[in-house]
Amino acid sequence: MACKSGGGSALAQVFDDLVRTETRLYNHLNDRLRQAHGIVTSQFELLRHLRAHPGTRVADIAETFAIGIGATSKSLDRLERSGWVRRTPNPADRRSSLIELTTEGARLAGEADVTFTRELAALLGDASSPDDLVAAGAFLARLRASLEAGRVGVPTG
Repeated sequence: MACKSGGGSALAQVFDDLVRTETRLYNHLNDRLRQAHGIVTSQFELLRHLRAHPGTRVADIAETFAIGIGATSKSLDRLERSGWVRRTPNPADRRSSLIELTTEGARLAGEADVTFTRELAALLGDASSPDDLVAAGAFLARLRASLEAGRVGVPTG
């Protein structure tokens, strides 16, 4: 995956900006979601994903988030203990389970989504125009698709 524009230092700067921006956004959202709903960003992301993809398998979630199956399963165990998700046997493969939100999990996901959207809009709105967001979104979508197509950064195990 070669970059057509030159300048290693420019590439390093893009990397630094992407990583530091992601970390600051994630930490801020983590704080707000914890204060308002008693969950952290990683839990919200799983709840949001399950709301959009009910009946998904642990392996599918791990692949989507590029995290290990063990870490995914442990995260889902915590959500299950809290009563926000449930596992049901997978009729197509008895070795796996299908994960879905409980009524309480769906309620929490909906309420947390309001906080998430409000906070993200405030943070991004302060530093961008709608055109900036469209351009940045298009670039990041292409980059993500390229990385996913090449299976770049997929955990082993």
